[in-house]
Amino acid sequence: MADPMTSRSRRSVSAPAAQQTLGRTLPRWHYLVALAAGAANTLSFAPTPHGGWLELAIFAFFFAWLTRSTGWKSAALTGGAFGFGNFVTGVWWLYVSMHFYGGMAAPLAGAAVVLFSLYLAIYPALAAGVWSFCAGHARNGTAADDTPFSPTWHGALAFASAWAIGEWLRGTVFTGFPWLASGYAQVDGPFAGFAPVAGVYGVGWMLALVAALIVQALLAFLSSRKQSRAGNTGNNGAKPGVARVVVPGAIALALIAAGLLLPLVQWTVPANAPLTVRLLQGNVKQEMKFEESGMRAAIDQFQQMITSKPADLIVTPETAIPVLAQQLPAPFASAVRNFSDSTGSAILFGAIGGTITPEGQVIDYTNSLFGVTPGTRDVYRYDKHHLVPFGEFVPWGFRWFVNLMSIPLGDFFRGAPVQKPFMVHNQPVAVDICYEDIFGEEIARTIRESATPAGVLVNSTNLAWFGDTIALDQHLQIARMRSLETGRPMLRATNTGMTAAIDANGKVIGRLTPYTIGSLDVTVQGTAGSTPYITSGNNTVLAVSLLLLAFGFAFGPGITRRRNGKQ
Repeated sequence: MADPMTSRSRRSVSAPAAQQTLGRTLPRWHYLVALAAGAANTLSFAPTPHGGWLELAIFAFFFAWLTRSTGWKSAALTGGAFGFGNFVTGVWWLYVSMHFYGGMAAPLAGAAVVLFSLYLAIYPALAAGVWSFCAGHARNGTAADDTPFSPTWHGALAFASAWAIGEWLRGTVFTGFPWLASGYAQVDGPFAGFAPVAGVYGVGWMLALVAALIVQALLAFLSSRKQSRAGNTGNNGAKPGVARVVVPGAIALALIAAGLLLPLVQWTVPANAPLTVRLLQGNVKQEMKFEESGMRAAIDQFQQMITSKPADLIVTPETAIPVLAQQLPAPFASAVRNFSDSTGSAILFGAIGGTITPEGQVIDYTNSLFGVTPGTRDVYRYDKHHLVPFGEFVPWGFRWFVNLMSIPLGDFFRGAPVQKPFMVHNQPVAVDICYEDIFGEEIARTIRESATPAGVLVNSTNLAWFGDTIALDQHLQIARMRSLETGRPMLRATNTGMTAAIDANGKVIGRLTPYTIGSLDVTVQGTAGSTPYITSGNNTVLAVSLLLLAFGFAFGPGITRRRNGKQ
């Protein structure tokens, strides 16, 4: 790495030389390598076992690659290339829903995935550009200062903070899409222990910080060796910069050790009696689900599956009964009610909610779960709040895009952000539908603001839209993160997979083979208490990140200039 010029040498640089330095750009292959690194990062996520370690290595390489940039533009392009490679290989399964089930022409579906990945790549590009500014890299002074960045302490903290803010924005803007947030790959990795403290974005913050510290130590070591070969030693003959190698390396190792030891902390405690649970997987073909014959077959199938065996709680997938709740067939309704009363089983089943006007018109359709409790005529209802764009509501200006597909669902009515839990015996159960469980802050808020905080989480979903792809494994990994964040077991009933039960420590205690018909019988222990993440949500990582970025933006250039002046 070239040594930065002193202020005296800058004044002696000729105009052509300064223009040559200012015009120096990174070769195109630099960005192709960043794109390849992003694509490789997809391998860090499920179904790769223990992919969190691979992700740490890739992030260290990514940060080292960022240090080659010479300004905020090249940093942003490097981050954007990395993000595009990650997203286009990580969410390609959206093509399946648009083409095979939505009927969109293959070229249009492929183009839509590419354009969506380009949009998602804006956020890592933004993070890399902000890092460049707040690390003092983009504002070192004159044009002739256009030299590669040397990692620093405030630069490492700025990288972690900018990365976390970028991921939070991606999970928030335009209703959010936090899929493939870097922290999800860490559920079996070295930083999983930070999940109950600061959530998935806090885990990503720690991942980015440790990666940057490792790079800082390695580059300092290489620089020290270079100086040693040149005979540049201190008065006592010791190699220069030993502390610059040892301190960041030791802190990185300490943070990894902390992440590995934190799971030993019990943030929540067992509460109420364990529940016997049956999670149903119908494997109903998506193309038949909304046909008349297919609907009748699905209702008959789930009626048989529900009533085949008692349990404290029985859960079906999302819209397992694909009709309006008021239009449930009488044989199904009476069979489920009688079975619940006679066996003491509480039953949650997915159906379509709605309101019927006095004129007989159905309005305010909802994607809902309905609960039947033994010994009472009351019916529990949960209406999905966080709707899927294009599948459950049409964003403004995109009606033309939805018209290119033949998906039978359209605009739905939103449920309340916080809804009451479903009581199973004396255990409150918090439910959510489909991809609502990728928004950890919303689940934490439901627990935090409920008068009766839930001790068990339930997700009912239908991933048949995405075929037998990595989407199934990725969604299960996301659900495991929710258990880590909240210290509560998570139960998942899906149409095609992954139907699974996860304990309060994020471990899968049972699952069904995807694309099979069956029920998963497990016993789960609910918990009580609050993790730090339940208490503060994403506020902790956001506050810390914004504070550190403000510090870096205000003082980073001065620190960098003083540091360069001493070299």
